[in-house]
Amino acid sequence: MSAASERRWFEAVAELETCVLCGHFGVQVAHSNQDRGMGQKSAAHMTAALCQACHHDIDNGRVLEQSTRRLMMTRAILLTHDRLIRAGKLVLR
Repeated sequence: MSAASERRWFEAVAELETCVLCGHFGVQVAHSNQDRGMGQKSAAHMTAALCQACHHDIDNGRVLEQSTRRLMMTRAILLTHDRLIRAGKLVLR
């Protein structure tokens, strides 16, 4: 994915406005950190529209077990893709 394509993807995710997990207004484009080293970011399409609280809960290992955090992030990415498709911002060919 080119830098321009990544930027468009991030903009589309940010435009969703509400968290895909809890529905709160105001989202961050949250990268999946599964199978990544410290400071490494996943591919653009492996991001989710999350509020600050949900993003923190998934990234912070002190509250939830790793398996729970991974399931939450996977669900969030799927819900983000679903919302992008329904909004016409992600078109499958």
